[in-house]
Amino acid sequence: MSFLLTLIQAAGLGCASAAAGRRVMHYLQLESYQLPGYIKSVKRNAMRALIPPIAMAAVGVAALKVSGLFGLALLLEALTAALLAWQAANEKAKKPFVATERVKRLTAVHAAVNTVLALILLLISPTLGYLMPAFEPALLMLAAVVAAPMEKHIAGQFVKDAQARLAAQPNLIKIGITGSYGKTSTKFLLRDILSVKYNVLATPSSFNTTMGVTRVIREQLTPAHQVFIAEMGARHVGDIRELVELVHPQMGLITSVGPQHLDTFGTIERVRDTKYELIDGLPKDGTAIFARDGAICEELFDRCPLEKKYKPGMLVDAKDMACGPWGTRFTLVDIQTGEEANCQTRLLGEHSISNLLLCCTAARALGMTLPEIALGVSHCQPVEHRLELLDGGAGVSIIDDAFNANPVGAQCALRVIKAFPGRRIIITPGMVELGGKEDEFNRTFGKQMADSVDIAILVGRKHTQPIVEGLKEAGFPQENTYVVGSLEESTTLLHSMMRAGDVVLYENDLPDNYSE
Repeated sequence: MSFLLTLIQAAGLGCASAAAGRRVMHYLQLESYQLPGYIKSVKRNAMRALIPPIAMAAVGVAALKVSGLFGLALLLEALTAALLAWQAANEKAKKPFVATERVKRLTAVHAAVNTVLALILLLISPTLGYLMPAFEPALLMLAAVVAAPMEKHIAGQFVKDAQARLAAQPNLIKIGITGSYGKTSTKFLLRDILSVKYNVLATPSSFNTTMGVTRVIREQLTPAHQVFIAEMGARHVGDIRELVELVHPQMGLITSVGPQHLDTFGTIERVRDTKYELIDGLPKDGTAIFARDGAICEELFDRCPLEKKYKPGMLVDAKDMACGPWGTRFTLVDIQTGEEANCQTRLLGEHSISNLLLCCTAARALGMTLPEIALGVSHCQPVEHRLELLDGGAGVSIIDDAFNANPVGAQCALRVIKAFPGRRIIITPGMVELGGKEDEFNRTFGKQMADSVDIAILVGRKHTQPIVEGLKEAGFPQENTYVVGSLEESTTLLHSMMRAGDVVLYENDLPDNYSE
């Protein structure tokens, strides 16, 4: 066979293999292109990630062995690849695959890397060349490594542009918010309160990575904005520092420090120190605001050397607090003057008052009056998928707390549903990213659940086993515990038993890379 024909075969195999990798490309995207997380996703979804490319390779090798025709073997592999790509594209996904510019660049690199490898293998043995697609998950990893220097350069250019845009607005008030949980809700609450006085831009949804914040600055920040609020997320030590170097905030809020992302941080001490990177990056005349948690946040408050450091109870505080299915109300008190203002909001749960107090403290530190702050509180709306009360129809209430359950948030959600009248039903897959303590936290979750709900529908047979154990230990009726394989199954089951007066709590919704 001529070298040209071999090269054509290699290109065909390379492109077909890259197309067949559509599903694992989605896993890589869900893991923010971090290879350690991608490897874990592939392991969790081994059957879905490994069997299709192996089947594709088997089709090609079998055709080659039976017919001896390279063209037929290549055609069959290409058709199989197209089928796999189509199947992956049409799967229902909680967080759909997005063909971003980065994905397009990585796909091109992926096809090129596969082509080179296929050419080498074909020159050694045609069979080896047609077997190559079987290793598609590993080939995508190799392509990601090859593309990394290019992506780093491109990201650096975007960051420089974002920094220049921020520097062009010297009067812009820049605020960073971080925490193990509560940061997204707090960000939107602070935006709503500050908007009474300022033109505010806050990063949307859960845009909390360096590139996510960079994109918001480049695409949405205008000279008309007076305040920019950046949510700062972290999975690794140094992530917050990188965001601080991008934004250079004058004010920083720490909402919480807890056992979140222990699978990457390893210890709670590393979580604590990473969150504190926000405070370390503030200027000497900056303002630091800490949650009043009676624990790690207050330890960080004591550690902070800044003159302008506050926690709830120093500038403002709350009294006469009341929570119920209708929302939350409290009286906001100015500690220095004794002035009071009545506040009411649709937000559910006593922890909402804690988040609001943190925001009220920040607003007071920025010079807002109590009436302005109270007006802002009245404008605060529940954040989507975070204890959001919805009408389920037919007399059923839905509490949507599907975003990112954590031990503290889950406990708060259980207290909220317990306050509702009627039959209480929870649907949950449990919690993830809690490292070696994950089973322990889920077992405790089961025990707490037993005292708060009447029916438990658990999604995922393997992952929810510790919750089942916790429910049993707490004496929860076994006949009221249901374990299903997917969210779709839970919905079917729920509809078969639902009746007027029920209240349903959706607690956490794991992304597609956690599917069993």
